[in-house]
Amino acid sequence: MITIKEIKNNQIGEFIKCSYEIYKGNPFWIPQLDRDIKNILSDKNPFWKHAKRALFLAYDGNGKVLGRIAGIIDYNYIKFQENEIGFFGFFECINNIEVAKQLFDSVKYFLGQNNLQKMMGPMNPSTNDEVGFLYEGFDSPPRIMMPYTHQYYITLAEQAGLKKIKELYAYEIPVALDDRTVRLNKALNIVKKRNPTIIIRTFSKKNFKKDLADVMEIYNSAWEKNWGFVPWTNEEFETIADSLVDLLDEKIVMMAYDGQNPVGMLIAIPDYNFILKKLNGKLFPFGFLKFLYFKNKVKDLRLMIMGVKKEYRNKGIEAYMSGEALKNSVARGYNVCELSWILDDNVMTQRTAEMMSGRLYKRYAVYSNAGI
Repeated sequence: MITIKEIKNNQIGEFIKCSYEIYKGNPFWIPQLDRDIKNILSDKNPFWKHAKRALFLAYDGNGKVLGRIAGIIDYNYIKFQENEIGFFGFFECINNIEVAKQLFDSVKYFLGQNNLQKMMGPMNPSTNDEVGFLYEGFDSPPRIMMPYTHQYYITLAEQAGLKKIKELYAYEIPVALDDRTVRLNKALNIVKKRNPTIIIRTFSKKNFKKDLADVMEIYNSAWEKNWGFVPWTNEEFETIADSLVDLLDEKIVMMAYDGQNPVGMLIAIPDYNFILKKLNGKLFPFGFLKFLYFKNKVKDLRLMIMGVKKEYRNKGIEAYMSGEALKNSVARGYNVCELSWILDDNVMTQRTAEMMSGRLYKRYAVYSNAGI
């Protein structure tokens, strides 16, 4: 017998613990810090000021947890995208279609109670966070802030009647000074010749507030027409930035300006999943010491954001920023960089990844009970 129960805030610990059971023995899954998931799901997270959620656990007849799921309604997304659709997220499940169906049905019912008939996901909890089921590339761990999910989740989703509506790509790029440097220098010379007012500089933690405002301006402009995009609120953006700023390596975060006008950015962060794997979800009491010990031993990167305002595209600015980031990454001793995620129809960024000798090595899929 399968029982689905909606849980309350004081049961978040059980919701988090479920994933440890589902991935027990999997060498590639890396748990987020428990406290980070609690913060995401907490009412204190500013995301929930314009969203609502319902959390569900599936139990067998003996009270053993078989899976979990969240139903999520982001009213900012609905308004900005003009799409009456809700999300499912934080899905974890044993390999059992009946359990999966009942979990998905619980979200459908929750959304239906709120006058929404369409759902898509996984979104954990929004399109600005971890997105998608892993679709290809199960033989290696995920990079920081990217999901890893069981391969059988694809089958469960499809057998439950969901259809794939979008793919997201991840490219693996070697960090080395090679023939790419020649190509990038050519692009740099073209940019300088055609756009002499364009400058590239690194991010400054000392100038954090000013740079943060520039980042938000570029983000909301450069991604406005992208699939799934919804602008962050100021409070959300500041909260996320505050949580990431200490993790940044300033030398590999690039800002592009036309005079004083911010026009583009490239944000790469060290792949701290290398450390999270060792912490097993716990920062205290000893995880923090491990983090400090291993912090400077991280040799891989994730390039998580690269964008240019619409009116400055096709000017070589992306290549300019990539070249500067590559040179600095080599100097800092990094080995490999993942560029993720890239929309399946974003041909320009895919070409940039290929120009940087990147290989498509992971794909993620978004599923829905309706069309895009």
